[in-house]
This record gives sequence, structure tokens and C-alpha cells, in this order.
Amino acid sequence: MAANDQQPSEAPVHHFRFGVVAAPHGSAQEWLGTARRVADLGYSTLLSPDGAGMHAPFVALAAAAAAVPRLRVATFVLAAPLRPPRQAAWEGHSLSVLTGGRFDFGIGTGRPQAQPDAEAFERPWGTGAERLALVRAAIAALRERDGEGPRTPVMVAARGPKALELAADEADVVALAGGPTATHADLATLAEGLRGRAGDRADDIELALNLFLVGDEVQPWMRRVMGVDPAQLHRIDSPAAVRGTPREMADQLLRRRDAIGVTYYAVDRSFVDSFAPVVELLAGRA
Repeated sequence: MAANDQQPSEAPVHHFRFGVVAAPHGSAQEWLGTARRVADLGYSTLLSPDGAGMHAPFVALAAAAAAVPRLRVATFVLAAPLRPPRQAAWEGHSLSVLTGGRFDFGIGTGRPQAQPDAEAFERPWGTGAERLALVRAAIAALRERDGEGPRTPVMVAARGPKALELAADEADVVALAGGPTATHADLATLAEGLRGRAGDRADDIELALNLFLVGDEVQPWMRRVMGVDPAQLHRIDSPAAVRGTPREMADQLLRRRDAIGVTYYAVDRSFVDSFAPVVELLAGRA
């Protein structure tokens, strides 16, 4: 047990929930089969990344939500430069309404790999500040679309001070974007900074984290996506990795909930089966 796992925290307690990040590729049968598998194994949410190399996320998520009525869907996360803010809000609000409120509008400034997509779509990439302004504008347009109706949940991926400030003001869910090599102390600092900025809203914000590694099985894509040796995550006791029996992994997440406040975890689809016993142990638990 790592010392950092045991640090006390005054973070608000939310119920555990779990999602699967799956890029929408291939046929309808393949994509909808993934959606059904995710729901059958007890995950709450199917999350789609964004990029020109896959099916359009809003379309893919609409199909998944229609095929599996018990499943939530989410963008994880939209790259703000790829669409005008009002277009992103229009599509997000429409999906929220047509799924009966089962959509989470996840948005961020975009990973560097999204820059060629922006150029292909003849959209300016912009500076970090300009991309963050697009995130804020898209959320404002979404709230305008929501009007007096149900509020579409917003997820913001945040790490830097300006992104944390925006998330504290606007987000319902904040994905702590510390990266795979962030330490417990790094994420605890991000979480405390967010709560300090959020003030009275702090108790309403759900903290999320992407698990990059489950167990010891290293997938071929990991080094390319993470930019580091995946085995390093266990060596540094990264909060973005878990290992051991399902009970041991569940206990790790419980300790991290107490230390950092994270209760919403997303795993890559390659871990959907191996992580399912942990979902069974913790889903819905406060």
C-alpha cells in the first residue's frame, strides 16, 4: 500500500461509476456490439474520443444510445478547435434531448495530435488561450440551448490554472488531466486547487480519471499513446494504473477516492473484460 494512497482528504464523496473509452470504428455491428458489451458488464457510460480518423462522435454515440437504452454516452473529449462553438453546442444539446438526458458533453482544448484534423477541416488551431476560449464559448452556447430545460452535464478535461478555473466555473465533471505519469501528490494538488476555485460549487463537481493500465498486460498502443514505458506507471505507483486481484484493485480505488476524491473512472476498451470484476465490486458505491 502506498503512503500517498492513505492520505486523508476532505473531498466530497460521490458514488463510483465507470466508463469505457472506445474510438468508433468499423461496422455498425462492431460498434453497437461494443456498446452492448459495455452495458452488459455494468459500466455506466460509453465514451468516444474525437478525431477525423474515426466515425463522427455525435453520430456514433447517438447510434449507441438508441441501440442500448440503459447506457449513458459521452464525448471524451471533443477537441474544441474542430468545430465552431455553436455547432458543438447544437449537436450536444440535440443528443442530450434525444437520449432522454443520457449524454455528457465532454470538451477540452484538444491534444496536439488533433492539430492536423483542424487543418484538414480548415479550422484554425490557435493558441492555448484561444482554444480555451472556444471551450468556454461552446459551454455557454450549450447552456443557452438548454434554456430552462434539463441541464446537459458538462465534462471538462483540465490541468493548467486557466483550464481549472474554467472547470471550476462551468463543469459538472472534471477529468484530471495529469497524464499517465502524474503522481498522487500531483493529482491531489489539482483536485484541491479545483475545489478552492469552485467555492460553493465544489461539492457538486464529480472528479474523473482515465486509467491507462489495468494489471500487468501492456497493449501495443500504450507506449505510442502515453509517450512513456507503460511499466513505469506501476514503478511510480501512478493513480492512472491499478494491479492485483479485483478486490485489491477496488481497494486501491477506494483509497484514491479518500485521498483525491476521484469516483469516476474510464478505461480503454481493451480492458473492458479484465476490469469488469472491479466495476461489479464498486459501481454505485458511495
